[in-house]
Amino acid sequence: MQELFNIFIKGIFIENMIFAYFLGMCSYLAVSRTVKTSAGLGIAVVFVLGITVPVDYLINKYLLLPGALSWVSPSFASIDLSFLSFIIFIAVIASMVQLVEMVIEKFSPTLYTSLGIFLPLIAVNCAILGGSLFMQERDYLNVTEATMFGLGSGVGWYLAIVAIAAIREKIRYSNVPAPLRGLGITFIITGLMGIAFMSFMGIKL
Repeated sequence: MQELFNIFIKGIFIENMIFAYFLGMCSYLAVSRTVKTSAGLGIAVVFVLGITVPVDYLINKYLLLPGALSWVSPSFASIDLSFLSFIIFIAVIASMVQLVEMVIEKFSPTLYTSLGIFLPLIAVNCAILGGSLFMQERDYLNVTEATMFGLGSGVGWYLAIVAIAAIREKIRYSNVPAPLRGLGITFIITGLMGIAFMSFMGIKL
């Protein structure tokens, strides 16, 4: 149980997708103009990461890895389908994003309109694919650990985009030099927040 908690906390603070790896920056910068819109996209990312990482873990373990198909027949033990990882992972991500898009359109048309093109673009959000690739690289022991990593990464991304959106809403009333207004000051603040999140690396888990 403690190990699962450690994986979850590391995904949020120590290995934050935005501040540690700068993954998913396109959506992070484009959608973070208001807290409401950012929170909607952040929740969608949490859901997609929480579903796709464990699903990709199971696919990787029981279909793609060398010898993974031995459960079908001993004659398949020599088959290695790991070269299909990228395309399979992306297919799973695209399916989940399509599901999220339909749900948001059905239950929150206003949020759906606010997110616009950036909602389907979750499918090509490098933070989502990065979650599955990190899961594959770290070789978690079971699907529960993979799920906690996916949820932690999603919550970390949610925290990052909501935080920058709140700052951007307030900074409109600040006297920012004209050349830095907009994305310029956002990049600077993101860099400072990344440095601040580095302090969490000192946490012993």
